[in-house]
Amino acid sequence: MTNRSISEWRLEVRNLAVSYGTRSIQHDLDFSVRPRSIFAIMGGSGCGKSTVLRALVGLLRPAAGAILVDGEDYWAADETRHADIGRRFGVLFQSGALWSSMTVAENVALPLRMFTDLSNDAIGILVGLKLSFVGLAAAADRMPAELSGGMRKRAGLARALALDPEVLFFDEPSAGLDPITSRRLDDLILELSHGFGATVVIVSHELPSLFAICDDGVFLDAETKTAIAHGSPRSLRDHCDHPTVRAFMDREQLVAAPAGGLPS
Repeated sequence: MTNRSISEWRLEVRNLAVSYGTRSIQHDLDFSVRPRSIFAIMGGSGCGKSTVLRALVGLLRPAAGAILVDGEDYWAADETRHADIGRRFGVLFQSGALWSSMTVAENVALPLRMFTDLSNDAIGILVGLKLSFVGLAAAADRMPAELSGGMRKRAGLARALALDPEVLFFDEPSAGLDPITSRRLDDLILELSHGFGATVVIVSHELPSLFAICDDGVFLDAETKTAIAHGSPRSLRDHCDHPTVRAFMDREQLVAAPAGGLPS
């Protein structure tokens, strides 16, 4: 890898196709994620947003094309290098994906125990810092089943942050959350981007969150199975004339407003 700063880091998708067996999901995708941007992968249900995300984070091999991480082809790398690149990513899955048999602190510590040689004391300090950032310091010893939906999302975010990733991926982060909790999670994402310089990629169809936090994006179409628009959600809402995009963006007349605090 080149010794570029995080501010110069870039994720690029070139002629990407994803499929399940012989069933094409999306094809001919081309887009770049700017450093420090909050990039949205948009589209209606069933268009393949989460499938594309799985390819980006290393869980699904593309059928064609390339995913370039700072100029290096992620999927062309050997197994060791592929894993090294993947550790630059943090992922928050829709459910939070916490291990039910582990405490919140143990869940957050897991990546540190798997991928570092840090001492138990050092891991404990880092876990405390990550949980404090997401407002869960007091919940370190609780089990996932004891947490509300918003708390589980925040615990999953703390774990995604454990290895100080350069890019964070969120799969439907607002799913299952009430509007106030969702907006507070948006604030955390904004703080990660604006305050810490993280690059963020979000899969979502939730208009309030898309309008509130995302400054770039790509719109995937279920019928043509490719991208039909590029730009920020607000720009697409205000200027895109494609009927599918218009129908998606106009389905609710919502204007995102700033929110404060943390998810409950």
